[in-house]
Amino acid sequence: MTQDGELDALVRQRIRSLRVARGWSLDELASRSYLTPSTLSRIETGHRRIALDQLAPIARALGTSLDQLVESGRDEDVVIRPHHDDARGMTTWLLTREGVTAGMTVAKLRLDRAVPADLRVHPGRDWFVVLSGAVVLRLAERTVLVRAGEAAEFSTMVPHAFGSTGGPAEMLCILDHEGERSHLGPHR
Repeated sequence: MTQDGELDALVRQRIRSLRVARGWSLDELASRSYLTPSTLSRIETGHRRIALDQLAPIARALGTSLDQLVESGRDEDVVIRPHHDDARGMTTWLLTREGVTAGMTVAKLRLDRAVPADLRVHPGRDWFVVLSGAVVLRLAERTVLVRAGEAAEFSTMVPHAFGSTGGPAEMLCILDHEGERSHLGPHR
């Protein structure tokens, strides 16, 4: 099967799987996508070519994006490889693909450093949850200890920095665009 044929089959499978997962009949999806049940049946079974003007309303009805519906099924990029920044004492795993979530980045960080002396500011907000160890969060004159299982959320216009204490710490972060640039550095 050609690469186009494989993707075509994958798109058909996704349409059917999403429909079935929602407990919808062909009639239900048809009414939501403004297509006929027979057209949808032929699309799902491969007896009809899928046209772009049909995919958009199907994706919308199924609550997914056109990009997600037709993305490649290749799995060469399944493994998320860490980026080691020895100078900053940090290892980063970027969990958000570029361009997927507008303005937000999810990353796992492993901190092997104490809190840096220089505090930074940038527009927006940061959120994190500590997975293991303990993180020291400096917010201007305040020092906050955030332990495993605890989370923090703060305005990044307050001068801030974070690091580990008592050994390495791992955390899951949600950063806006400015936080991504400031905390994850140029390797993004």
